[in-house]
Amino acid sequence: MSMNQILVVEDEAVIRAALRRLLERHEYRVSEAGSVKESLEKYDMDAFDVIISDLRLPGAPGTDLIKATSTPVLIMTSYSSIKSAIDSMKMGAVDYIAKPFEHNEIIEAVAKIIRENPSQRQVNAADSEDECAPITGMIGSCSQMQELFRRIRKVAQTNSTVLINGESGTGKELVARGIHDLSNREGQEMISVNCAAIPENLIESELFGHEKGAFTGATATRTGLVEAANGGTLFLDEIGELPLEAQARLLRVLQENEIRKVGSVQSRKVDVRLVAATHRDLKQLVEDGLFREDLFYRINVMTLLIPPLRERGSDVLQLADAILQRTCRRLKAPTMVFSEGASQSIATYTWPGNVRELENAIERAVVLAESAEIGEELLAIDMDSQPEPQRTDHLAPAQSQSVEPIEELSLEDYFQRFVLEHQDTMNETQLAGKLGISRKCLWERRQRFGIPKKKKTAG
Repeated sequence: MSMNQILVVEDEAVIRAALRRLLERHEYRVSEAGSVKESLEKYDMDAFDVIISDLRLPGAPGTDLIKATSTPVLIMTSYSSIKSAIDSMKMGAVDYIAKPFEHNEIIEAVAKIIRENPSQRQVNAADSEDECAPITGMIGSCSQMQELFRRIRKVAQTNSTVLINGESGTGKELVARGIHDLSNREGQEMISVNCAAIPENLIESELFGHEKGAFTGATATRTGLVEAANGGTLFLDEIGELPLEAQARLLRVLQENEIRKVGSVQSRKVDVRLVAATHRDLKQLVEDGLFREDLFYRINVMTLLIPPLRERGSDVLQLADAILQRTCRRLKAPTMVFSEGASQSIATYTWPGNVRELENAIERAVVLAESAEIGEELLAIDMDSQPEPQRTDHLAPAQSQSVEPIEELSLEDYFQRFVLEHQDTMNETQLAGKLGISRKCLWERRQRFGIPKKKKTAG
């Protein structure tokens, strides 16, 4: 087993030498420095298992080392200054020790730190990549994605409810899958539900189940999806589309860990971790009376934000290449590459439909391609009709944008007028039928044009 590496930062040579001898007697390898500056110049801070530093040093305080490394820092401080010891703990010191200290006191403190903080060096290979390593199925080197990967790893270890915010097509389900796979529930089910794709009158019985005879057509008892996720993770995509009655039942699941089937008087216990996602501004929905405030605060415990593709810099080309390889394999097509012009178009287009739109464009191109090179014409990216990427609040529903071409606007106008005129008298299925599109397509267009569904108010 490798000997643990310790750095001692102390400006008094006598104390430094005494500490070195003491630690070496206990089989530690010791390096030393007289100041923060010297430490940073001479050593790679992450190469140590523990850094023991005096608080008061010439130049900069020992606590400055905390920010410079992920290695645990043990701060030494004089007896008279217990307040500064507490302050250094607040700044992230792993522990403090008061001078003058007993020998066994410092040896025990160091042993405890090493026991509780797996060595950065041992996990270095794992950790430097690990912390920000991509989540299965996700690609991203921009700082926002790196931060997202780091946060996914962090929240996965907890049992907290997570809310994922991001535009349509950014990969919210992949993030939820990542959280599930990295959690201690990974051997159990993850059940995914798109709240917008289930007819409003069926959503409660889909989620919570129903008793036989609970309503017309309920010919048998049914287990709901929440119960099916017992022991695992329930992913509710587009949670903003849940009707208020279903919101009330979901709140009960989160508060009491129990569900009651539609038409039942009995409740039963469930152990489900909820991951919810939305591209809507839930706070706004709360203000508009369409989303329960108490449920909002229950699910807004940990929030993860997925950046839209247009804000991810060169990630888009990296993604496009990976999607192209994957699509060629899936469609059993020969390996293809993008032409210079195609790469240029991919990089400059704003991808309002995000990764999903990119995937669709590439799949279409692979199907149509007649050579190994995909030209920009095959991607059929309409550069002229792309909206100006000026919305800063990318979670607000897209408003009609004046930069759209005229014929696009008239179609949009027709859609909006039709839906607004008829949504009081028709349900979603009838509306979609009259427009000649699927319910999912109707829902996606509602999102694109910012026409929320009329909600029934809770009785």
